[in-house]
Amino acid sequence: TFVIAQPDIAAPGVDILAAWSPATTATSEEGDERVVKYNIRSGTSMACPHATGAAAYIKSFHPTWSPAAIRSALMTTASPMKPANNRDAEFAYGSGLINLTRCNDPGLVYDAGEQDYIKFMCGQDYTAAQIKLITSQDVDCSNVGETFAWDLNYPSFILPGEVGKNVTRVFQRSVTNVGTAGVASYRAVLRAPGELVVRVEPEVLRFSSVEETKRFNVTVTARVGSSGGVVSGALVWSDGSHQVRSPIVAHTL
Repeated sequence: TFVIAQPDIAAPGVDILAAWSPATTATSEEGDERVVKYNIRSGTSMACPHATGAAAYIKSFHPTWSPAAIRSALMTTASPMKPANNRDAEFAYGSGLINLTRCNDPGLVYDAGEQDYIKFMCGQDYTAAQIKLITSQDVDCSNVGETFAWDLNYPSFILPGEVGKNVTRVFQRSVTNVGTAGVASYRAVLRAPGELVVRVEPEVLRFSSVEETKRFNVTVTARVGSSGGVVSGALVWSDGSHQVRSPIVAHTL
């Protein structure tokens, strides 16, 4: 089974001042009769509106972008966070904290459409009935060809392994040039600890037009230490202006 690292992204969600329904009380607890127009709350219910607003902000500038492209823009431009305060690392905060100053101009996006998700479901051994419930299509996975769930064009890379043993996986990805400059050259910059060995082919992506797509492979070999846990790195595609960052995560089963 393939697992996509969740959450995708982190957003402000602690002590958020927000509108509050007068249909309930300030705390919703028995005996509390206070009614307020605004309240301070914490949690994913507070972070979700921030992420939704950021997605709508991107959509207002790029109305033709797919949900996958918008998600990619949010993830690859996020401000990196450190695992010092949370040992779960990317499994706690995803690609990092939403950065509204950068997400509207990601440079490159990892896009995916309906057929990509159908291939993903086939790679996850979904039945034809299950896929039809989601897509309303009759899909025969035997006609899709050999496919691996981890090749979904997703802006992160994750591989599970056993404690103290090496594990290697090859990821196939593509990125689309959405920068304002048609001619662009992006070089792969790797940020990885000693437990991760990462190779990118090709190491440079050269674009001659906007909306052009280039494919590349990422080979990751990881060895999670005897204590288990999560080992994190990143692949950054850089053209000197844009920093298109994708997490690389190895974890124990």
